[in-house]
Amino acid sequence: MFDRNYKTTDKADWHGRVDSMDNFDAFRWHQWVEYMDLRRDDLSPYSNKLGFAFIGYCCDEGVNRNKGRIGAAYGPQSIRKELSNLPCTFTKEVKLFDAGDILCENITLEESQSLLSKAIEKILSLNLFPIVLGGGHEIAFGNYNGVLNFLRRSNDKPKIGIINFDAHLDLRPYPNGGSSGTMFRQIADICENKAINYSYFCIGVQKHSNTIELFKTADRLGVNYILAKDIIDIDNWGMLETLDTFIKPQEHIYITICSDVFSTAYAPGVSASQPLGLDPERVLKFLKYILKSNKVVSFDIAEVAPRFDQDNVTANLASVIIFSVVNTLAQINNLAV
Repeated sequence: MFDRNYKTTDKADWHGRVDSMDNFDAFRWHQWVEYMDLRRDDLSPYSNKLGFAFIGYCCDEGVNRNKGRIGAAYGPQSIRKELSNLPCTFTKEVKLFDAGDILCENITLEESQSLLSKAIEKILSLNLFPIVLGGGHEIAFGNYNGVLNFLRRSNDKPKIGIINFDAHLDLRPYPNGGSSGTMFRQIADICENKAINYSYFCIGVQKHSNTIELFKTADRLGVNYILAKDIIDIDNWGMLETLDTFIKPQEHIYITICSDVFSTAYAPGVSASQPLGLDPERVLKFLKYILKSNKVVSFDIAEVAPRFDQDNVTANLASVIIFSVVNTLAQINNLAV
């Protein structure tokens, strides 16, 4: 399956402070993570209560095609560094696996997205929850297809709701191939071709970052979206009701976060800098609420670009968001400490 452009993680990427060698209550993630090679044929589904698999998508060719600032290909390594020192605030029944990286080297963007989709499908088949570290936001096309291919094993027409926290709608046409600005248009076309319901909700859209044609496309495709400025004015209950309306008819939810949904004050190291943006604290509230629906099947965070970061602020924010994903799902399964 992964004869090239896949590599297992260098264990040196996971290192940090050690407060104890035998007291799990003092453990940090770098002491608990296990390493997985998706090329192995003897992997069997995880039988314990809750397991996560991190996989990096070391690619920003989609950003390059989209004329953005490249550098997010190195995002997975910077995020792992920040994840390493997070505390284990869950029981030993929660397992963390690192499933390595998909590389976009000497292959096309489309080939790398296909590899990612196969990796996601494999992770889901192992009864693990995928957490994908980006990488450009073209990550979403690979992640969605992996989820779709896995779910279609048991249901030819699964209802998958996409929730995207993003300043951009990413609904551009793609006559010359996909990019980091076309994924959700590509997914809409896949859904149409397969007669599958297309459900897409974009949260945090910036009016100054999208053309009128993109908003018309969103309306034509039945896309749900809410502008960043309207989130500032809406109270939490109003937003949660909006989320409920979207989540209720879905069988499964796929969550993707583009780091440019946040202001540069919180996330300077992104492919498309954003002077305005959402407050991470509010996003975390919404994220936790979505996760508590118990319908979320996969998650990714994209466009962390270390070359533009300041004091690893953006990578650190990504790690805090991932920490919330892991611990919220642990709480749902009564595995949080």
